Order: sequence, then structure tokens, then C-alpha cells
Amino acid sequence: MKKVLKKILGVLTSRAVIVAVLLMIQLGWMGFVLVRLMRYSVWITALFTFLSLVAVAYVINSKSNPSVKLAWVVPILAFPLFGGLLYLAVGGKRPKRRMRRALEKAQSEIQPYIASGKERIENVRKEQPHLAGQMEYLDKRGYPLYAQTQAEYFPLGDLNYPVILEELKKAEHYIFLEYFIIQEGTMWNGILEILKEKAAAGVDVRLIYDDVGNLFKLPAGYYRTMEECGIQCICFNPFIPFWSMVMNNRDHRKILVIDGHTAFTGGINLADEYINVGSKFGHWKDTGVVLRGEAVWSLTLMFLNMWNAFRPTDQDLNQYRPRVWHPAPFADDGYVLPYADTPLDEEIVAENVYMNLINGATKYVYIFTPYLITDHEMTTCLCLAAQRGVDVRIMTPGVPDKKTVYQLTRSHYPELLDNGIRIYEYTPGFVHAKCLVCDDQVATVGTINFDYRSLYLHFECGTIHYRNRVVRQVKEDFLETMEKCRQVTEYQTEGLPLRKEIYYAVLRLFAPLM
Repeated sequence: MKKVLKKILGVLTSRAVIVAVLLMIQLGWMGFVLVRLMRYSVWITALFTFLSLVAVAYVINSKSNPSVKLAWVVPILAFPLFGGLLYLAVGGKRPKRRMRRALEKAQSEIQPYIASGKERIENVRKEQPHLAGQMEYLDKRGYPLYAQTQAEYFPLGDLNYPVILEELKKAEHYIFLEYFIIQEGTMWNGILEILKEKAAAGVDVRLIYDDVGNLFKLPAGYYRTMEECGIQCICFNPFIPFWSMVMNNRDHRKILVIDGHTAFTGGINLADEYINVGSKFGHWKDTGVVLRGEAVWSLTLMFLNMWNAFRPTDQDLNQYRPRVWHPAPFADDGYVLPYADTPLDEEIVAENVYMNLINGATKYVYIFTPYLITDHEMTTCLCLAAQRGVDVRIMTPGVPDKKTVYQLTRSHYPELLDNGIRIYEYTPGFVHAKCLVCDDQVATVGTINFDYRSLYLHFECGTIHYRNRVVRQVKEDFLETMEKCRQVTEYQTEGLPLRKEIYYAVLRLFAPLM
């Protein structure tokens, strides 16, 4: 036994010596290279400085938001040796060329199926000229205004989930799902069970989920598991370690379409915290809507655009229109306008929608948002509305899901409060809702946060509601939820310690890069 142990010890010792020798050789080689390069340090520094200046010139002349430009210029100038290369490596915000081409091709194929809603817009113009202008802006971008649509608002995911299950069970022809987050658990397992049954019965079931959004939530290659269940599946923008240096452009949308005549959207993902099962952040406050009628067509086209870009399947999209499997007339309840935003172009549709609604408000604006990380334009828009007498109220989480982002949200409070905006933090837990309602006339419910990622980098969607019951429901929900909040008052932001002021300043500087 002693001989065996001595032999093992001898082998381990010899291997340790070999490793030590190799490590010394490696360190020696690195030192040699470093010494040799020192001779050319002036030229190397000049080269990197030149690259950084070129990068600064490029950033300044780009069409990016000024806040984004500043967030890059500072580190580039602060670290001239590597700043320029860092920007070239990870600073690009535009989608990859391959993705761009695929989505643009799919969009061009969908264009013939989009009809204008100008006639309905003219009806709105007689009552609300400013709002009609908002609708015309979206109509030109392929998002028409619809009537003959009923909409129902859900103030909690807990209330939305049973309706989703009920409608899924009614599906006879196709089910399209597109979600940022899916996580195995009570909510997803309940949905998946129905999807499997429907797929086995011949229903066309398709699923799109975002890879980065589910990086630590789903097993690797989960799309293969779905395919084995008979569910056609796309993993959007797959993450490739060491190769995917930038994963800025994520599919943050939440869309569920059933047989073309029923659709769900809003902030609610398919994970347990959204129905308050096992939430780590207290009570999870989220919202959603279900549409039944003509407006579902826009959400269907949004899904098919994404699907056919990466998995060309459909030659004729008319088979998915709302009336194909619902020939009876749809009930009418005001107007609905589903819209989307994409990083493919230079148009910041989502932010423009928010700012147009805020600019048109005359009485009040109530906002739900999990993150309040606004650029100069949005901040100015909110402050001007308050200064002209509009009652602007914003609700944010009382329990953060991301502590740094929570502090960044709070760093925006002083300026907003100084201009008369009222801010409420939801004390029972986390607010994930993304809603805006104003003047008892119009509301929008969707996936779009008041932050840089939603407004500039992600694929997003939302629905505008005019003169239908969702407007009243969103307002009532805000006022009822406000009773569970603590109001942030002016004195709470005064007299901050110097270190916290510096911390806030740094956070706000680099907010566009987070």
C-alpha cells in the first residue's frame, strides 16, 4: 500500500513540476514580449489614441441619442488605448446584418397585407385632432387603427392567466406565441400541457422565445424539446459564448394569437412570478390585455413577420385573418391600435408614442413603469406637461428586481419632483406593468418600459385604446394601486450624501449602456 501511495505521490509531484515549468515559460515569454513592445510604446499609444479619436468622431456624427453618445465618448477619451477598440467591439447598437436582412425581407412580404385605417382616423380627428395625428403617424408605419374590436384589461397576471388557459382550450386551427421569458413552473407547465394536446390534435402551434431572456431560465436547446412535443419553435438571436459580444437587440414582445380572432399582449411573461407564485420580490404587479376582433390582425402580422424572417413557412397570410375562423361580426367598443417598435430603423416609435400622448394631455397622465431611466427628451416632455398644469403621476416598484437599476431609477426623481411630478413606489413588491393613461380618452398597454433598452434596442409592442373600456380600467387600476404605494416627497431626495450624488451621476452617465 505504501509503495502505491509513493508511486501516486511521485506522479503528482512530477506533473506539478511540469506545470510549474510550463507556467514559468509562459510568464517568461509574456515578459519578453512586453519588454520588446516597450520600445514601440510611443507608436502603439499614438495608434490607439488615433483609433479612439476616430471612434469619438464617428460616435458624435452618428444618429444616436445624445445621451448614448456621451456615455461612449467619456470612456473612449478616458481610456484612449482601448476605448476606441472597445466601441468597435461592443458599441454597435444595430442588429446583425444577417438578422436585419431577414427581418426586412419578411417585412416587405407582409406589407401588401396591411390596410390603412385613415377613414377611422378621420372620425377621431373630428373629436381629437392631436390624437388623430398620433394615429396617422403610426398608420404610415404600417400600424392602422381598428374598430370592431373588444378589449379587456387585466390588472394582474393572476387574473390574466385563467383567461389564457380558457382561450387556449378553445383553439381549433393555430396558436402563435412570442415571449421574452418562459420558465418551467406552474404557469408555463399549465400552458404547455394544452399546447401539447392541441399540437397532437393537428393545431398549428408555434413558439418564439428570446435566448438571452431565458439564458438561465430554460435548459440549453429547449427549442428541440418543443419540436419533439410537436410545437414548432424558434429561439430568437441565439447566444454564442465568446462570439456573441453584443446581445443588445432582444425580442421583448409578448404576443399570443389564437385562431386569428383573439390575442393577448402586455407586460406578462410566462413565468411563475407573473402570477404571484414564488415571487422573490414581493407582490408582482403586472398588466395585460386581450383583444377580440379586427385589431388582432396587426398582432398576427407582428408574429408572422418575426417567424417568417427566420423560418420561412407561409406563402399566403390571408388564411390567418380574423374573419377566416370567426365569420360573424365582431362587437364594437371604441378604437384599438396595436403597434410595434424595432431597432432595424432609426425611428424611435415607442418613445414617440409616449411623448405624443404626454404632449397632448390637458388634464392628467398616469404611468406604470418598472424602470424610469429616461433620456433628456422624455424628461423634458414629462416636466413640461407638469409645468403646464397636467397632473403627472408615475408609479415605480417599491421592491427592486435589480438593485443598480433601482438606484438609477431613483436618481431621476429629484428633477421630476422639482417640476411638480408626483412619484409613487409600490410598497407590496415589484411593478412590471407598462401602461399610460391620460384625460379619460386614451391609454396604451404593452411591453415598453421607460428605459433606454425598451425605447432604443429591443423589439417591442403595445396597444393604444381610444374611447373603449380599457381606458377607464387602466385609470381605475392606477388609482386603486396608488393606495398601496408610498409617495416620494421632495425632502426624501434632498441632502443626499456626496458619495451617493457621485454614484447617481455615474449611473446616469452610463445608463444608456446598461
